[in-house]
Amino acid sequence: MSRRALLAGNWKMHLTIAQAVELAQAVAAACADCRDRDVMLAPPFTALAGVAQALQGSNIFLGAQNVAWEAQGAFTGEIAPPMLIDIGVRMVIIGHSERRQIFLEDNAMINRRLRAALEFGLIPVLCIGETLEERESGATFAVLEKQLRGALHDVPPGQAEQIVLAYEPVWAIGTGKTASTEQAQEAHHFLRNLLADIYNKKLAETIRVLYGGSVKPDNIDALMAQADIDGALVGGAALQVESFKRIIRFQ
Repeated sequence: MSRRALLAGNWKMHLTIAQAVELAQAVAAACADCRDRDVMLAPPFTALAGVAQALQGSNIFLGAQNVAWEAQGAFTGEIAPPMLIDIGVRMVIIGHSERRQIFLEDNAMINRRLRAALEFGLIPVLCIGETLEERESGATFAVLEKQLRGALHDVPPGQAEQIVLAYEPVWAIGTGKTASTEQAQEAHHFLRNLLADIYNKKLAETIRVLYGGSVKPDNIDALMAQADIDGALVGGAALQVESFKRIIRFQ
């Protein structure tokens, strides 16, 4: 089954509003003729409204870096799904390793965020991945299964098909290390089989699975050549228009 590639830029805690708008405009111009693949930009919350304006008329999805599990209420520091939708956000990153590792978000919290995003019609980019210690101890697949099953708890098939999954080995994020193409494909293949076990084979073949972890212009082609890799969740290389443009235009 042919799955449409998705190249997603996660800008994390970088860029002022003016810088974000300038970069968004440059990316939109750089991929104006990219009709056979999807592109998503996830700026910091402060820049969402400005970037939304900059992307008007383009074919780029606006993404957010997190989302609350309630529509409103006394949740200082959180952003509700309707607030994101009001700005024009279509996609949202959930469960990024930095949220798990630094802010101690567990599978139950990530599940709540995921279900809220789906309830309000946002497309979740669900992130899972193992640490270096977990990989070296041989626990990679056990960790991935626990994270995926926990995140998808009580998510019915009709909603699950809207999810984008992102495999991001924690040891490869911002470190310059990248999983080999074989390691990445092995993990992606495992996740697709796991999705088939949780739901069914047809749904598993439909869901896009992205790779995230020091994706660069010089490794994107080899990664995208793998059978079960459907795109990339890009950090640092998405902050420079030329490097992200090359990633978007993988061959």
